[in-house]
Amino acid sequence: MGKTYDRIDGRLRSFIENQKVFFVATAPLGADGHVNVSPKGLAGSLAVLDEQTVAYLDFGGSGAETVAHLRENGRITLMWCAFDGPPTIVRVHGRGEAVFRDDPRWPELVRHFPQQDGAPGQRAIVVVSARRISDSCGYAVPLLDYREERALHTDYFGRKTDEEFAAYCERKDHVGTSLDGLPALPLPLPSLPA
Repeated sequence: MGKTYDRIDGRLRSFIENQKVFFVATAPLGADGHVNVSPKGLAGSLAVLDEQTVAYLDFGGSGAETVAHLRENGRITLMWCAFDGPPTIVRVHGRGEAVFRDDPRWPELVRHFPQQDGAPGQRAIVVVSARRISDSCGYAVPLLDYREERALHTDYFGRKTDEEFAAYCERKDHVGTSLDGLPALPLPLPSLPA
């Protein structure tokens, strides 16, 4: 039987921090807009900041739907499910904000991701303030074995200078503007703080 929680602490926090992958869901306000669900999971790219706040590093890719939706309406849900151990699903429904590289809060926030210090392709930090925290059974979620991290993303963006990464972002059709025409990542991409 599912429960709701007032805070992310203890067992709930440990569960979140120990999962290898999580999912992010957002949607635009328009009824005909594209709902977006993205898998995340690069090791060390998620942090529980406090009992009500979770953040993750947003890395370069071919789109920026989550950022666009957050800029428009702030609605976001994060979901973790156990692929091993006790069958559990945890959701954090909340308000999210994309903190960009030129934001004065960036240096303080990025310190929460020491494993990703200097990792290539960082373009934003998504900060989520929880409005509803809940769990439910994961009886239908299959048991899967974790093998290892994929190095493809890090290798690919690691071969680019920050200027080349910014140019990559500008070339992608749905990085500066979402599928539905909403403003997404600010372009030109702000430089990383020194």
